[in-house]
Amino acid sequence: MTRAAFYAGSFDPVTNGHVDVIRNACRLLDRLVIAIGTHPGKAPLFSPDERVAMLKGVCEPVASEEKCTLEIVTFGDLTVEAARRVGATLLLRGLRDGTDLDYEMQIAGMNAQMAPDLQTVFLPASPAVRPITATLVRQVASMGGDVSAFVPKLEADKLTAKFKAGR
Repeated sequence: MTRAAFYAGSFDPVTNGHVDVIRNACRLLDRLVIAIGTHPGKAPLFSPDERVAMLKGVCEPVASEEKCTLEIVTFGDLTVEAARRVGATLLLRGLRDGTDLDYEMQIAGMNAQMAPDLQTVFLPASPAVRPITATLVRQVASMGGDVSAFVPKLEADKLTAKFKAGR
């Protein structure tokens, strides 16, 4: 049986915390589907196509090194429906701290009610990347700060260019 997980998020931008969770997931799985949520109510910094390209550039080498098949998709409906569409049996969630756990447990409970066939699995972030959030990275970058410690080089360059161009 193939162990396939669905890792959903906005990935706007991809952070070192995301990459940490992805690397650890690839060590456990045969197949990982990274899913970029697109919701009309949100105004992301990067387009879905830009986020797909960034994820491919950063995560394909990680997955390849760990011998894990990687797919990157976008979705705009329920996570459980999108996970079923791609044949995942696990919903993967990264955790930074207890606040994340409380929130993620609520989501896991709702998902379990809607899709009892999907199991939520939590992976803790490594200590070095626990304080990183995409929101904070965007804020630092928007004020001209150096985000190279928080995101892969590809993303740092794209963030700098995006804010220099006025978004």
